[in-house]
Amino acid sequence: MRTKMRTKKSGFTLVEILIVVVILGILAAIVIPQFTDAASQANESALASNLQAVRGQIELYKIQHNDNLPTLTITEAMTNKTYADGTIGDGNGSYDRYMREIPVNPFNNLNDVVEAATTPAAATNGTGWFFNTTDGDFLANDLINGEHHWGQ
Repeated sequence: MRTKMRTKKSGFTLVEILIVVVILGILAAIVIPQFTDAASQANESALASNLQAVRGQIELYKIQHNDNLPTLTITEAMTNKTYADGTIGDGNGSYDRYMREIPVNPFNNLNDVVEAATTPAAATNGTGWFFNTTDGDFLANDLINGEHHWGQ
């Protein structure tokens, strides 16, 4: 007498697949906020680094230009060769440029600089940085909760 043997089909059941999907969902819920936090910290670190770099170059400009702030726009003064009197130089007897370009503000991806004699209470849209032409303060325009603020 021959008995019929049942062949077992291999594969996953619906319950097994659902359990795996639930576990992956839980892991994603734990891991994703960690990446969001890391991105925010990276922006803050990049902002601090950019501010330090620009402020350092402004101080170097002042040292080389008899303790005077730029008479040109800050972008022109930092990215062009200049003479000791603050005018744009041609390379002969002039100081080399201080930066290739004004860095991008990591909070709004802009490198525009607004210049004024007093620090504004609130920033305008489309502005990355602010330069106070009176005291040489260089600040970042960072977007916080939908409002622009002049951050340090």
